[in-house]
Amino acid sequence: MGIVVGIVVALFTWVLGRVAGFDRDRAYYSTLLIIVASYYVLFAAIGSSTHALLVESGVMVVFVAAAVAAFRRQMWIAAAGLVGHGAFDLLLHDRLVANPGMPAWWPPFCAAFDIAAGLFLAGLLAMDKRPHAEPRMS
Repeated sequence: MGIVVGIVVALFTWVLGRVAGFDRDRAYYSTLLIIVASYYVLFAAIGSSTHALLVESGVMVVFVAAAVAAFRRQMWIAAAGLVGHGAFDLLLHDRLVANPGMPAWWPPFCAAFDIAAGLFLAGLLAMDKRPHAEPRMS
């Protein structure tokens, strides 16, 4: 169920970005990448686990760096970051940290959302229907 809901929510997020015009700005998918990575930090705080909070924060830093690189240089990094976060959810998260605040249904939901959102963005980039703003070079 979590996988189906994750894909549907990703589809809704993609359609909303297109229809509302949010995705005309390079910040849309970069910010989305930061948000999906931040939930695990939130769950660690909810679970009151200092160890999980430190590990999840460290992992989040990697995805925040990818989001900044995507925003400033190349949107393909955001697409790869979203898909990569989904793969992390499926393949590595449980092996890396026990997060007591995380709901059991979250990893499959988040993985499905991340991978679908990353593929939707990759499709836009491949068709050159990417966010319209040019990268900031300052």
